[in-house]
Formats: sequence, C-alpha cells, structure tokens
Amino acid sequence: MSRPLTPLALTVLRMLCDNPMHPYEMQQRIRDHAYDQAVKITHGSLYHSVERLAATGLIEPLETSREGRRPERTVYAVTSAGRDAAHMRLGELLAKPSEEFPLLGTGLAFINLLPEHEVAARLRYRATALEARLAGHQTLYDSLIKQGIARYKLVDHEWTLSRTRSELDFVRVLRDDLESGRLTWKDDRGATCHPRDEHDLCHDYHSTGTGTETP
Repeated sequence: MSRPLTPLALTVLRMLCDNPMHPYEMQQRIRDHAYDQAVKITHGSLYHSVERLAATGLIEPLETSREGRRPERTVYAVTSAGRDAAHMRLGELLAKPSEEFPLLGTGLAFINLLPEHEVAARLRYRATALEARLAGHQTLYDSLIKQGIARYKLVDHEWTLSRTRSELDFVRVLRDDLESGRLTWKDDRGATCHPRDEHDLCHDYHSTGTGTETP
C-alpha cells in the first residue's frame, strides 16, 4: 500500500492472521475483544477497509456464500503481503512516537482566556467525567480478565487505564492549584480575554475613535 496502514486496516489484518472470516464475523470479534476501545470503528468503515485491503492484495476472498435471504457473505484470508505489511506497521507503531495533538493540550495552551475560577470549575467537571470513564474501563478490563482472555491481548487496555489515571491526577492537581491560588494569571490581564458575562462572546476590541470594532 502506498499509504501507511490505518489502525482499522491493521485490526482487520490482525484478525485474519488468526483465521479467515467474513466482515460480519470481524464485527463480532471486535465486540468480543473490545478492539473498538483502541481503534475507531464503524460498520461502514470496516467494510470500506476490507474492500481497500482486497483491492491492494493484502487480503483475498476465499469463498462467497448466502444463507436464505441474507446478503452474500465473502470470507477473506490474509495474504503473505498482508502479513508482511501488518508486521511492518505494528513495528512502526510500537517503536516510533507519533506527534499527537490532544484537545486538552489545546485548551491548556490558551487557559488564560478564562478567569481562574471558571477554569477550575471546568476542570472539576472534567475530573468527574474522567473518574466515570476510569471506572468503566476498569470494569471492562476486569470482565475480560474473568473471561480468561490472556493479558498480552489486553495490554492496550492497561495503557488506556494508565493514561486515564495520569490525566485524572494532572487535572486534579491543576484544579487544586487554581482553587488555592497557587496558580494565577491575574497580573497578566493584557493577555486575557474574559467574557463580560456567561452570555457574552469573547471579543478583542481595539478603539478606532469612531466607535467601530476592528478584527
């Protein structure tokens, strides 16, 4: 493939490395193993990825069958080129850190656009949401362990748990520092852009002497 394998394409190849299957079986496998916790997957995108992999020769159709009035189902198998591509892409993902831009980082970069008490309130809300998310991830992980799924198949879940805990810890500390006054930008009003009230949009006004606004 001319472009790197997408996470979803790698997921398809990984499943077909176990045994041939049709896309409906792939959907079931994704649910059973909670792959959708690590990769963004939709019904349409899965079928599109399967078609693209087949078109590029990384997987191949083995047989097509129909049961009653159900649509035809094509069973696919991974090719040797597909295995090589999956091995190469997985190695890259594990070895090379990628530059990511999480939305929280964007919010933190411009934190002083809001007053300290407002940021603290938003972070309290985020902490509550993270606590719920962490509990959900932990419940899912414990359930998969009880089902007898080997730990090596769940290390992505462990990473998600670790990442969520780390973000929660950071948010709590930042919130506490704002609420206690250890962190403030009150003396940097020239760089702030606080709304006049909760219904106002944030504007940067420059007087022109004519009563008009300039962008």
